[in-house]
Amino acid sequence: MLDGLDFSASFRVFPFGVILFDFLFLLVAIPVEAFILNRRLKFDKRTASFYAISMNVFSNVIGWLIFFILEPTNFFNNYKSQLINFLLYNRLNDQVYGGIVMAAFITFFGTLMVKFVLLRIFILALSNPGEKKSEPEPEDTILLQRKTRRGFRKGWQSTSLFTTTLIANSLSYSAITLVVIFRIFARTNNV
Repeated sequence: MLDGLDFSASFRVFPFGVILFDFLFLLVAIPVEAFILNRRLKFDKRTASFYAISMNVFSNVIGWLIFFILEPTNFFNNYKSQLINFLLYNRLNDQVYGGIVMAAFITFFGTLMVKFVLLRIFILALSNPGEKKSEPEPEDTILLQRKTRRGFRKGWQSTSLFTTTLIANSLSYSAITLVVIFRIFARTNNV
């Protein structure tokens, strides 16, 4: 009944390599970021892993959505064939290196901001509201000074959250870059 169908033709067109490398990038980034969240923010391992998985999967989906929204526009007309050559056949022309560096910086900082916003949303959404106690209104200067110090400390905590996200994103991107460099050298030596 299905003797005339050739399933291998559809496998040659479908970008399994891109999907597998995207999955590999997630497998590299999630443990690195979970380790950093565990160490710097003092989350337990399960919570750090949950936040790392959530941040990376959601930022990955958002990134692909942005790519599919921008792809039909004139933004990619100059780079479309070079991008397809690189993604499917691992070949690059010498003219696109500047665009790749610019896209890498935009991707890094865009992903950093998305992960930071997602982490803040997850922490706020999953925090227990019963833990917060209402503070009495300050009646004298000592209480006012304590409250301003707490506000200053909250600012540092927010900075610490951003710094932690920056460190985690930087280390995961470094690990992914090493995987890409290893892939390029492995493909170059085999050809």
